[in-house]
Amino acid sequence: MTAAAVSGAFFLLRGLAVQLRARWPRAAPARYLSYVVDTILLVAGATLATILPHAMFANGWLAVKLVFVVVYIVLGMFALKRARTRSGKLLCLIGALATFAIVVSIAVSHSPLGPLAWLIR
Repeated sequence: MTAAAVSGAFFLLRGLAVQLRARWPRAAPARYLSYVVDTILLVAGATLATILPHAMFANGWLAVKLVFVVVYIVLGMFALKRARTRSGKLLCLIGALATFAIVVSIAVSHSPLGPLAWLIR
């Protein structure tokens, strides 16, 4: 949970700094810290999948969460560097933050429906 909170907060900080045209978000220390935190998230998810293999297939929440973590990372790459325009970076930033919120809601609810799980209850 700590890695997820650090990942989301640091990504938001870096994304806002990129929108303000700061250079530090693309500097090596910031990038490497981000890589480490995101790798920890992926390894934790993969470890959870091996510890709880029945969760992968019981209701699909863990598999869906891991897919959304990858989407979050890819959108984050475009938000911070790969998108060609500032507006493209902003759209990717918003998409990545929305995806992050979905990942958190899936993790909390243990439902592949994520934020929709609370509406169904």
